[in-house]
Amino acid sequence: MTSDEVQSAQTSAPRLDGRRVVVLGGSSGIGFAVARLARQEGADVAITGRDVTRLAAATERVGAFASEAFDVADHAALEAFFDKVGAVDHAFVAAGAPYYARLADMDVQEAVASVANAVGLMIGLARIVPARLSSGGSMVFMSGTGPRRPAPGMTVIAAMAAATTAAAANLALEIAPARINTIAAGFVDTELSARLLGPGLDARRKELESTLPIGRVVQPEDVASLAVHLMGNTAVTGAVFDIDGGQQLVP
Repeated sequence: MTSDEVQSAQTSAPRLDGRRVVVLGGSSGIGFAVARLARQEGADVAITGRDVTRLAAATERVGAFASEAFDVADHAALEAFFDKVGAVDHAFVAAGAPYYARLADMDVQEAVASVANAVGLMIGLARIVPARLSSGGSMVFMSGTGPRRPAPGMTVIAAMAAATTAAAANLALEIAPARINTIAAGFVDTELSARLLGPGLDARRKELESTLPIGRVVQPEDVASLAVHLMGNTAVTGAVFDIDGGQQLVP
């Protein structure tokens, strides 16, 4: 086989052939897109979610070998799920929801819990997952770029993003050679975005289509492509990768 033939074979081969991938929060949005792409790339996929009906539908569509409905903030349930799944190669974490509220409208207990739960989930998984990972295995967490531009209502989500980014960088040293990376997304056209923006969704889409350098809105599949790349690239750990269509470049 010539070098060109080898390169062609490497390019065309499924990137995750024979690997096991767990997607927490895989029943919809970005998590579902990651689960589906990982499956298309040859991985055996297990997914979780909180909504039983939606999870069942996603399990069938993805062709997941395992799925379970629970709240990832429940550490015992989380560990039990990984015990059931067994050895894995990669874990992708899209579970959880951002907390947006202006100071006057903020539920302080809910605000504190949202930050604590995000950091706690990362630490909990860092204790549970690496021992189950194969050589070159990884964890990929979702974060956001929006909090880098201070604005009313962004206090809690900004604190959450900063805390999890710092935690991931430090954990990369503690869990080595297992890898941990973060994807910081801008606006992504998902069901969550639709719920948060409500009737303002279409206006936001049009605004971004006219101002983003890429000329379109970022889709869940865009994030999934990056996530799968990070699973396969064993030279990357402790890093944050932005995917926002160039939104941060726009004044």
